[in-house]
Amino acid sequence: MSDYFYEPSKGHGLPHNPFKAIVAPRPIGWISSMDVQGRVNLAPYSFFNAFAETPPIIGFCTSGVRKDSVNNIDAVGEFVANFVGAELANEMNITSATLEPGVDEMKLAGLASAPSTIVSVPRVARAIASLECKLIETTQMKNSKGELINSWLTLGEVVGIHINDAFLKDGIFDTAAARPLGRCGYRGDYVEVNTLFEMVRPKEYVAAS
Repeated sequence: MSDYFYEPSKGHGLPHNPFKAIVAPRPIGWISSMDVQGRVNLAPYSFFNAFAETPPIIGFCTSGVRKDSVNNIDAVGEFVANFVGAELANEMNITSATLEPGVDEMKLAGLASAPSTIVSVPRVARAIASLECKLIETTQMKNSKGELINSWLTLGEVVGIHINDAFLKDGIFDTAAARPLGRCGYRGDYVEVNTLFEMVRPKEYVAAS
């Protein structure tokens, strides 16, 4: 079997960069934040994931320039990670636009907000779930040579969790029913998670004799 190899530092030689299509699907963190003046910001980030369970820690990364989300979170110390169901795909896309600081993307997309319980930042009322977070740290990332790059990783501890009641079935979060969106790379490729299969992890592996 042959494979296509390239070194990212030297270019991929393909019509589009395949990196973000390979590392996929990536969950979308729909991050709501607030500046010191109380102005709300809402933006989707596909470089987003969970990093620890106890305590629960999530993080997202922004590249190119420091975005309003990062500046707001550094200033206020709080944010909310909202989760996008397929029915809110259009609204999520609207909030991805580059706008002037202080513009409320939640209002721009016609989304109702809901108050959080612990943090001061509001959440998206129709999100399938929302994680209230306290900032742990924001770090400007480095490459393997130790050189700073234009990417910032923001980590937060989850201090409160809201789950849409419609997706709780017998005490279990019904991921397939919630239909979360994931990013699959290139310019506009997304996936809707609507089918699951179960595979139980083995308790002990016994090598064949």
